Amino acid sequence: MTSIGLTLPQLGSAVSASLVRDFVQQADDMGFDSLWVQDHFLYSLKQAGEYGGSAQSQPDVYRSVWAPTELLAAVATWTTRMELGTSILVGGNHWPAQLANRLATIDQLSAGRLTVVGLSVGWSVEEHVAMGVDPRTRGRRMDDFVPALRACWGEDPVEHHGEFFEIGPAVMRPKPVSTPKLMSGMYSEQGLARTARDFDLWNPGSAPIATVVDTLGQMNSRRPASMAPLNAIYRLAQQSTAGVRLDVAQMTTRVSECVAAGLEGVIVETNFCSEITEAADWLGVLANLAPLVDAARG
Repeated sequence: MTSIGLTLPQLGSAVSASLVRDFVQQADDMGFDSLWVQDHFLYSLKQAGEYGGSAQSQPDVYRSVWAPTELLAAVATWTTRMELGTSILVGGNHWPAQLANRLATIDQLSAGRLTVVGLSVGWSVEEHVAMGVDPRTRGRRMDDFVPALRACWGEDPVEHHGEFFEIGPAVMRPKPVSTPKLMSGMYSEQGLARTARDFDLWNPGSAPIATVVDTLGQMNSRRPASMAPLNAIYRLAQQSTAGVRLDVAQMTTRVSECVAAGLEGVIVETNFCSEITEAADWLGVLANLAPLVDAARG
C-alpha cells in the first residue's frame, strides 16, 4: 500500500506551536499516515550559487524555518498513530554522532514511529559555511556520513573511522526502537550512484512518474545483490517554489499514479502555497486535501 503524508507547517511567519498542534490533530483525524520536516536554518541576503528548488532564488518564506528535529520531537507527543520522517535533512547541517542521538531520542519519544530519515548534500553555500563545513566536500562527506550514522545506531561499542568522522570506541544510547530507513534526496549522477549503494529509499521530488520508475530501475540494476530493491517516496507540491500550482483533482490523479506504480509513499507539500498568510489558512488548505487520502487507499 502507498502511504500518504504531509509536510508540517514549518516555513513562514504564520507558524506557531498551537498551529502545528492543530494541524497534526486535524491530519490525524483525516487519516493521513505520516508527517515530515525539511531542513534549512538561514536565509542568505547574498546567495552564492544556484537555489536548489524550482524557483530562480530562495523564496521569502524561508526567512523563518523551524528546526526539524526539535519540531518532530514536539509532534511525537501530539499524535500516537502517525509515522514521522525527515524530507530532507542536509548532511552539511549536521554531524552524524549528534544527529544519531537526536533522531534516536525522537524515535523513543514516539514509540518507534520515526520510520524514514531523508538525507541529501544540500545546495546552500552559506549554510555550509555557517556550519564550518567546506561545501566543496559535500558529496565525499555524505559518503562518510551514512556509514557513520548507521554505526551510531548499531551495537555498542560504537566505532567509525572515516575521511571526515572519527567516532569511538564509545557507548551511544538511546538506540532507535528499530533502525529507520534512510532515504536519499540526491539527483545528480554521482548522487544516484550513492543512492543505489547506500540508501533504502529515494525521494525523486516531483519528477514525472515514468521517469521515477525508470530511474529506480536503473539504480536497482547496479544495486548490491545483498540489498533489498530501492523504492521511492514521492514529493507532491500543491504549489512549487516557482509558483506552479496543482488543483486538488490534479494532485489526486498524481497520487493514483504513484499507487499504480507501486511507490512506497507520497509526501504532500503545502509550505509554499501563496494563500497561506495566517494559521487558519494552513488548516483550510489541509481540509481540502481529503480526496488524496482516498486516492492513496486505491
